[in-house]
Amino acid sequence: MIVVLTACNQPEKDKKTEPNGSEKIDSEMNVLGLIGGTSWHSTIEYYSMINQSVNDHYGNNTNPLLLVYTLNQAEVHRFQIENKWDSIAHMLVEAGKTLNKAGAGAVLFCANTPHKVYGSVQEQLDFPIIHIADATAKAIKEKDLKKVLFIGTKYSMEEPFITKRIEDNGIEVLVPQEQEVIDELHRIIIEELTYGEVEASSKAYVMDVIENARQQGAEGVILGCTEFPLMIFQEDVEIPVFNTTEIHAKSGVDYILKR
Repeated sequence: MIVVLTACNQPEKDKKTEPNGSEKIDSEMNVLGLIGGTSWHSTIEYYSMINQSVNDHYGNNTNPLLLVYTLNQAEVHRFQIENKWDSIAHMLVEAGKTLNKAGAGAVLFCANTPHKVYGSVQEQLDFPIIHIADATAKAIKEKDLKKVLFIGTKYSMEEPFITKRIEDNGIEVLVPQEQEVIDELHRIIIEELTYGEVEASSKAYVMDVIENARQQGAEGVILGCTEFPLMIFQEDVEIPVFNTTEIHAKSGVDYILKR
């Protein structure tokens, strides 16, 4: 499903030489495309955060120039299980091209795991994809932390497509080493959080993983799946929490507001 914002053309006789207030604000903003649906629950968080931030910037109910393309999550998960990442890349390329044709000058993936195919997708697009790891690394460096825990799907914990990009900024990234921990964190995401379900026992499990990492020297924790912020909050944890949904959304706001 695509949600597209368009501007209605004024009749020629009504056009003015100088832009009115609304036209001036629109000219101050870039158009951003969101590729979401993985899951739609976290995509709503992106949409809400971006709109609220732009409202706050203008001090009123000014909305951002924002386009949303929702992927079929069931199909994405099937391709992941079948190891057909080229098919996922194709879905993302088509979504990106559609958003660009509708007016978006940049896009972002509303999840961490799709960044596994970031390189191959970016090669096929002639406009930027705002990378979630770059925004996250910047947020960690602003707090001057050197060692952090990363938790996410098994793909992002077992492979370096997110963690290496953060480590390239001089940050040590810890990930769970036990396969049973990786599998359980992944299960919580796929079987519970992507359905909007937050189980108390699962939250306790994730909190134990974070506490064990803290005892091993982790100075912060990256919620490297955009569903984890539905479960884990800063007040739950003694060390800084890096909510990648919020961090990535803010980088989208920076693009929209040309900052």
